[in-house]
Amino acid sequence: MLSEIESQWRPSARYFQQFGSGNPALSLSVQCWCSRGKGVGEMLLNALLCTVLLCFCHAYDYDTYFYKQKVDHFSFADPDSFTQRYLINDEFWDSNGGPIFFYAGNEGDITLFVDNTGFMWDIAPEFNAMVVFAEHRYYGVSMPYGNESFSEPKYTGYLTSEQALADYVELITYLKTAISGAEKSPVITFGGSYGGMLAAWFRMKYPHIVQGAIAASAPILQFIDITPCENFGQLVTTDFATESKECAEVIRRSWAAIDSVTSDDAGKTWLTNAWSLCEPLKTQEDIKALKDYLVNVWTNLAMIDYPYPANFLAPLPAFPIKVVCSHLTNPEQVPTALLQELFEGLSVYFNYTGEAKCLDSNQQADVRLDDKGWDFQACTEMVMPFCYDGINDFFEPAPWDFKAFAEDCYNKWGVYPRPFMVAHMYGGKDISAASNIVFSNGLLDPWSTGGVLWNVSDTVVSVIIPEGAHHLDLRGSNPGDPQSVIDARITEKAYIKTWIDDYTYKHNKSKHDKDELHERFQNKIP
Repeated sequence: MLSEIESQWRPSARYFQQFGSGNPALSLSVQCWCSRGKGVGEMLLNALLCTVLLCFCHAYDYDTYFYKQKVDHFSFADPDSFTQRYLINDEFWDSNGGPIFFYAGNEGDITLFVDNTGFMWDIAPEFNAMVVFAEHRYYGVSMPYGNESFSEPKYTGYLTSEQALADYVELITYLKTAISGAEKSPVITFGGSYGGMLAAWFRMKYPHIVQGAIAASAPILQFIDITPCENFGQLVTTDFATESKECAEVIRRSWAAIDSVTSDDAGKTWLTNAWSLCEPLKTQEDIKALKDYLVNVWTNLAMIDYPYPANFLAPLPAFPIKVVCSHLTNPEQVPTALLQELFEGLSVYFNYTGEAKCLDSNQQADVRLDDKGWDFQACTEMVMPFCYDGINDFFEPAPWDFKAFAEDCYNKWGVYPRPFMVAHMYGGKDISAASNIVFSNGLLDPWSTGGVLWNVSDTVVSVIIPEGAHHLDLRGSNPGDPQSVIDARITEKAYIKTWIDDYTYKHNKSKHDKDELHERFQNKIP
């Protein structure tokens, strides 16, 4: 079916998703481990266990293509172009106008989102849909200026949401003309987190290109003068405190404990060794970087507090906050003892597999996520304010200081942020003119504080998942799923069906009206 685009380079790819984790490397390591053993008995036992584990794996098959995109879609003066990667599976597609499920790639290598968006793969057979994953410009291998892409503003400045959406418009338009049978295919866009924001904005800005959007955990309201900066940190804290008040208090007191212990060189050496840090603590900047890492760890754990083992940002057990908190039990300790206890909980995040040789505070999540690209976006249009007081949350007090933030952005990137740009482009809180969008949010997810939690209209609706973490509904079906996410997916499928049926009806009616008009015209000819 895809012979029309065979002329593009198309290496085949197969990624295995471990049941409940989305870890392609794990099933491969299982196969290697399967052949190990000191004796026949151990090898047979390993083989049996291996067989059981591999039964819980399934493959996501796709073909990889590249499409030539304009670097600047909104200028007639810049001729530069780049190649954008995209992935396609048409195994279940009805080539007679079947729908296209389009993932709006976000801040990372597109294969990361393939591995963690099982919902699209689960329902593609039901809808006879083609599945397309498009990589966001400046992420993965889709670099407009290669190694120079992040070198200076004249190259990096094209990393914007509006340019990315224009990429997706161009790509979909091309696919619908290049693939036989796709010309009249309805397109449903999906996305989680920033990808969910893109999916929603895609439908808002280009309703003639996409017929509907599933926007999961999409914090389109997490901006200045829309959502209070303290809400995010308070929900992170609530997630931990709900599991154990002592756990939250250990984290709250850890900041002062770090300051106390690292007040001299001997203390810095002690913490370096006690926490098996990859890089020794030598300066106050090192201490600040370590604290920033911890802020991200506690935040990430709240985001990915899934009810089963998963591997989205890091390999983690089911209910990871519960496991972390099982180690954080006594806030009434001297600083060194408290920090040793904190490290036990921290190890659940950075070394659950036991494979880490040391704690690398420069690597907070899956390497396929790109902190560099997102940092630039946060310094330009994605200006999301966060603040903490250490009382209503367990973080070290940190007020939101836009002036200092802006100067830091300029020092790093040579640009100043535009804090109201997103609201001006996409409407901010006023999205009443939009249609055909499902905003889903899990109430465990701190990003839900910037999400759409109410029905805007009959066609822009909110789906709430009380036990849900970050875009849990986009993940593949799992026996550990709470009923609320099962119900959410049923609701989402119902809306998808409605959007496809409406498009099909209007298309068929339009064709019928044209045929009828043509027939009437022909009958009037003598």
